[in-house]
Amino acid sequence: MNATDLLVIARDLAIRVGDIALAGRRKGLTQVDTKSTTTDMVTEYDRSTEQEIVSTLRRLRPDDSIVGEEGGGHDGTSGITWYIDPIDGTTNFLYDLPMWAVSIGAHDADGPLCGVVYAPALRETFTAIRGNGAHLNGRSISCGSVTELPQALIATGFNYSPANRLVQAARFPVIIDKIRDVRRFGAASLDLCFVACGRYDAYFEEHLFPWDTAAGALIASEAGAVVGSPDGREIDRSAILASNSALFTQIQDLLFRANSM
Repeated sequence: MNATDLLVIARDLAIRVGDIALAGRRKGLTQVDTKSTTTDMVTEYDRSTEQEIVSTLRRLRPDDSIVGEEGGGHDGTSGITWYIDPIDGTTNFLYDLPMWAVSIGAHDADGPLCGVVYAPALRETFTAIRGNGAHLNGRSISCGSVTELPQALIATGFNYSPANRLVQAARFPVIIDKIRDVRRFGAASLDLCFVACGRYDAYFEEHLFPWDTAAGALIASEAGAVVGSPDGREIDRSAILASNSALFTQIQDLLFRANSM
């Protein structure tokens, strides 16, 4: 199967399970637990959505590897690895806020191959295939064209660890007067997609996992954004910065100054 076939599997699966999760949320949640900290939530739909994605991929692509946020996985031999975030933005999901998504990305030996981020409450499906551009509900999208920091709307996120949050928050007295404004919606995959379609001018965050960025980073880069490390080191997807090329080094420099204070 080629990348287009894989994307069709991912897109159809994300939409199906995402709509089931949305319908379930509207009926009400019955099981809400915590994971790494008291602010790191997991619901019955995080688990059931991942189980359905994993079981479907195992049936359709039995030789592929799978890595899921909630522990679902499989070691395959095909060279394709699927990264699954069944509900990215679980806190938003818990509070019935619309900013959550199902994120599914397929990688091969050369990196991200295709990905889908589906936001059920927004009825928006972001997709990309490596070398083939990025799309929102089937329409081509591209990142914004702002070139000056004072006009840049920048998104970020905060880690579940209280100690890490304090470090992250301490930057903003240095940053906030040099940009247009800041947003924090709480779903890394959607943050990257919002850079891709020009709703944000940039997004940065640390302490992420492969399933957080596997699809969204490809969508942003295929939309023309530069996706790299906030501090200039080799990107490992645990710390990410995405913006257009004109803003990228300006934001890196700004973050460097903020981290040095």
